Amino acid sequence: MHNLVVAKFGGSAVGPDGSLIPVIIKRITELKKDAKVVAVFSAPLTMQDGRQRSLTDIALALGREAESGSPPGISQLRAPYEKILAMVDPREREECGRTLDSFLARARESLGEAARRREFADEIRARTLAYSGELLMSHVMGHVLRSAGIPTGTVPFESWPIITDRNIESANFLASQSSRSMAGLEGLLAENEVVSIGGFIGKTTDGLETTYERGGSDRTAADLGILLSRSYNARIDFEKDSAVLSADPRVVRDELEFIGSLSYNEARIAGMFGMKILDPIAIKEIVENGVEMPITITEMSRPERVTVIERRPSARNGHPLKIVTGKKNCAILRMESSSAERLFESLETDRRYSEFVVLSPFARDGIGFTRVLFLDGDYLKRNERYVLAFDPLASITYNRGVITLIGDEMWRVQQIASKASSRIGDAGLNILNMDAQEETSRIIIVIEDSGDSIERAIRAVHAERSKIKFV
Repeated sequence: MHNLVVAKFGGSAVGPDGSLIPVIIKRITELKKDAKVVAVFSAPLTMQDGRQRSLTDIALALGREAESGSPPGISQLRAPYEKILAMVDPREREECGRTLDSFLARARESLGEAARRREFADEIRARTLAYSGELLMSHVMGHVLRSAGIPTGTVPFESWPIITDRNIESANFLASQSSRSMAGLEGLLAENEVVSIGGFIGKTTDGLETTYERGGSDRTAADLGILLSRSYNARIDFEKDSAVLSADPRVVRDELEFIGSLSYNEARIAGMFGMKILDPIAIKEIVENGVEMPITITEMSRPERVTVIERRPSARNGHPLKIVTGKKNCAILRMESSSAERLFESLETDRRYSEFVVLSPFARDGIGFTRVLFLDGDYLKRNERYVLAFDPLASITYNRGVITLIGDEMWRVQQIASKASSRIGDAGLNILNMDAQEETSRIIIVIEDSGDSIERAIRAVHAERSKIKFV
C-alpha cells in the first residue's frame, strides 16, 4: 500500500493572520516526499486589541450579538483571510477572492438568520462556524499550496467524508456511513499530491453542517486516519508550535524534559487532564474502530523533535513518570452507586460523553456511594437537571482542580504517591481527594480550584520528579 500522512495544522500552527504559513508549506513539502498528504486545517488566529484570538471565538461572539436582533458585520471574520490572500500567487488570487466572498456571504446569511430567529444554535451556529472558519480556511490553503507549486485538491462540502449523527453542536462520528462517502476524497488523492480539508466540521446523512466539540480538528484527523487506513499505509501527524514536555512550559520552567514516546493510554489521559497534546476522544475513536496506526506530535520549527504515540511503545522514555499536568474547573458528583450505574450507561449510550472519572467509592449507613469527577464543571452545570434525575439526593461540588501524574510504568517509582502528596502539602495546599491506581497509569490529586493553586501544585510535584528514584 502507498504511504499516507494525515497532517493536522491547528490555529497556533497557522499563526496569527497566517504568519506561520511559510513553515507549513515547508513541512508539507517534506511530508509529501514519501507519502500522499491530507492536510487538516483549523480556523486561523487573528490579532484583536493587541492579543491573539481564534476566529472561532470571534464568530461565536458575533452569533451572540446577532441574538439581540441586529445582524452584525463580518469585517472581523474577513481580516485574517485578507492578509493570507497576499500570499496567494496573482494567477490564483482572483479565484481565491471569489471563494472568500462566497463563503463569508454564507456566514453572513447564517448570522442574519440568527438575528431573525433571535437564536444562535444548532444548524445556524454550525453553518456560521463552518463557512467563516475551517471550510473556508481549507479552500484558502488550497490556493496557497498551489501557489507554492504543490499539486493540491480541496474537499468541497458536497463530497464531505466525515459523516456524523444529528447532535449538531457536539456531533459523533459515524464510521460506517463515512466509509461510504469517501469517493470524493479518494478521487482527489488519486489526482493530487496533497488534499486540503477543514477540521472540526461534520455532515449529517441529509446534508446538514455539524461540529465537534472544541478541539475537534484533532478528531477529524483521527477519523480520516481510520477511514484511509483501509487503502493506505496511514499515519497521523499533529504539527504543533511546541514539543511535548513533562509539564506545560507556561506553568513550569525548570527541569522540563522532552517526551519522545507515549502510549495511546498515556496520551489519552494527558489530554483528558489538561495537556494540549491531542483531543483524547481522537484516540478513543481510533481504539474503538480497531485501528492501530502511529501518531506523531511534531514541533514545526524543529521537526527533528517528534513524540511518537503508539498503542504499545517500542521504547521507554527514561523516567516512568512521564507527565505532570493539571485541570481547572472540575466538579465532583456524589450519588448512590446503583443510580451511578444507570447514569454511566446513559452518558455512554445517549450522550456519548466520557469526560469523567470514577473515583474510589464509600459507604454510609450501609448504602454504597460513588464519587464521579467531571473534568468540565460547566458541562455538569448545564446538565444538572439531567444528572440529578438519576438521584435527586445526589450532591455536586464545584470549583475543584485536579493534579495528575501520568505514566504506564509508575509502578517503578518508589513511594511516588506519598512524595507527590507531601510536596503539595509543603506548598500550603490541602488535598481533598486522592486516587492512585496502578492499572490506570495515573495518580489523581483533587484540590480546591482557587487563585493559582493548580499552578503551584503542578510546580511542586514536578520539582520532585527529578529527585525520585526508580528501579
